[in-house]
Amino acid sequence: MTSVDKPTTTTAARHARTAPDADADAKAVTEAALFEAFGGVRGMVETCLPGLLFVTIFTVNKDLHSSAIAAVAVSLLLLVVRLARKDTVKHAFSGVFGVAFGVVFAMMTGNAKDFYLPGMLYTLGLAVAYIVTTVFGVPLIGLILGPVFKENLSWRTRNPGRKKAYAKASWAWGLILLAKCAILFPLYWWANTSQLGWVLIALKIPPFLLAVWLTWIFLAKAPPPIDVFAEMEAEEEAAKAVKAADAAQ
Repeated sequence: MTSVDKPTTTTAARHARTAPDADADAKAVTEAALFEAFGGVRGMVETCLPGLLFVTIFTVNKDLHSSAIAAVAVSLLLLVVRLARKDTVKHAFSGVFGVAFGVVFAMMTGNAKDFYLPGMLYTLGLAVAYIVTTVFGVPLIGLILGPVFKENLSWRTRNPGRKKAYAKASWAWGLILLAKCAILFPLYWWANTSQLGWVLIALKIPPFLLAVWLTWIFLAKAPPPIDVFAEMEAEEEAAKAVKAADAAQ
């Protein structure tokens, strides 16, 4: 190797400093995007609290109506707080709709256990969607996170390493949710309302955190996203420069 081929001490030192920094930046960006997409700690609280209140009250008094009213009331309260603080309301809205579907279903059948059935069916459908979209080459987690990373669908054709990471993450989400369903659906038939409710609460956060952690691991090691918005802005600026040059001539 000639002296030209060998990196100088300064260059090597610069790479030694910048490589870990770039890796840390990629992990920080991925972590922030995941928090934005999935709601973070507050989103998890808003997801769990209505169901926790429902099963707590039902365990105490076995009354479907009071349990349902309390769950709906706390969901609406969380939504109002979001609106008052002018925060993102998508997680609160999804919580309200989820609780409302459960309450309506339970009221229609008269079986308090059916409060949980719409959410369980949604989890099963989501697990199937993660797996099916991955099999067909359009992993669902990429569709969810693409806009958050400002890459949209560029990962499908222009960033194969990132597409592979999204596929791994989608497989993880699908299999974790299927495992959760494999526990909950037998309990729906065999356990009583309180037992099912407490198990469901216990399985609310850990599988979610595991899936998010695996997604973070896969994406942190993947190539960086292609910022298509920055590319469009650059193209627009270049077009304006060309027009300005033509006008000057």
